[in-house]
Amino acid sequence: MSRQQGASPAGIDRRGLRDRVYDMILRKLLEGEIPAGARLSIDSMAKVLNVSPTPVREALVELERTGLVTREALKGYRVAPPLNTEQLEELFQARTVLEVEAARLAGAHVPAMLPELRERQRRHSEEGDRILARGSADEPVPLQLTQDYFQSDFEFHRAVFEHSGNRYLVGMYESLGALTHRMRQAVVRGPDDVTEAAAEHLAVVLAYEAGDVDGAVEAMRAHIANVRQRSMAASGDGV
Repeated sequence: MSRQQGASPAGIDRRGLRDRVYDMILRKLLEGEIPAGARLSIDSMAKVLNVSPTPVREALVELERTGLVTREALKGYRVAPPLNTEQLEELFQARTVLEVEAARLAGAHVPAMLPELRERQRRHSEEGDRILARGSADEPVPLQLTQDYFQSDFEFHRAVFEHSGNRYLVGMYESLGALTHRMRQAVVRGPDDVTEAAAEHLAVVLAYEAGDVDGAVEAMRAHIANVRQRSMAASGDGV
């Protein structure tokens, strides 16, 4: 019998290399090693990373989907600029529409959702504690801690979408997550809203636990509004 599609050792090795190259380029972008607007030469990047051009090209295709890089016809890839105020506002408008509706729909599946939501809320809180343990607000939080923190935040929200019963909402959230990733690049050099975000997530969980779906929906709405306010303040644009 033939191997399942995509299961060959060569295919696995290739994906593994592409993923490693993706992570290396992503780190350079998030740490500001490559400035906004800079051209990303596939050949030059391949030499720096000591790999062939193919995994670099594949990694840049994936990074384009996150919005961190852009591709111009006949010119190649460039580092995307941070989101401006108008783009941030539109992003939060979209998040509010999607997340509030997902929270409402998930109310029909609370028994199945709660164990997972509690666990993801716990992990988010723990990752927040790791940030707070750094102690000094004047010192930049290591990139890995920041990434772990925001990944746990993403997973908390994704649990609600996964239990909304609507596969299209899940896809929209993941697509929007790419834009959220750009927002984080623009305004975060170590989250300063850890305590507030943890409390807001907990409010959503407690409302579901109490059987108060309307309360959970409003807690989610308030959470997104507060994240918007904190993000706008961090970007220097006010609210």
